[in-house]
Amino acid sequence: MIDKIHHIGIAVRSLDEALEFYRDTFGLHLHAQDTIEDQGVKAALLTIGQSEIELLEPTRPDSAVGRFLERVDGELEALKQKGVELVDQHPRRGIAGLICFLHPKASKGVLVELATPID
Repeated sequence: MIDKIHHIGIAVRSLDEALEFYRDTFGLHLHAQDTIEDQGVKAALLTIGQSEIELLEPTRPDSAVGRFLERVDGELEALKQKGVELVDQHPRRGIAGLICFLHPKASKGVLVELATPID
């Protein structure tokens, strides 16, 4: 049984701006900060209770985190080409911006949402 979440990762466009927001708004304390070259990210861990929030800023376009900040239509097309079962065939407007969902059957029972914030 899972009884604790160590951390939750959040992809951000600007680590500095996100750090300022989480520190100033919620009073969270910075536990660690580093650039992880092989993953192509700048990361920061903020303590919240017994868990942490990890903020991740891509440092290059091919980083795994960078994909979450790109347009979903390109990613959706790539998933279609791989035969992944989808709920949405085209991105649509949602609360998180342009969104689309993978079918839970395709991701072992998890409803995965791809989102591109609308600037």
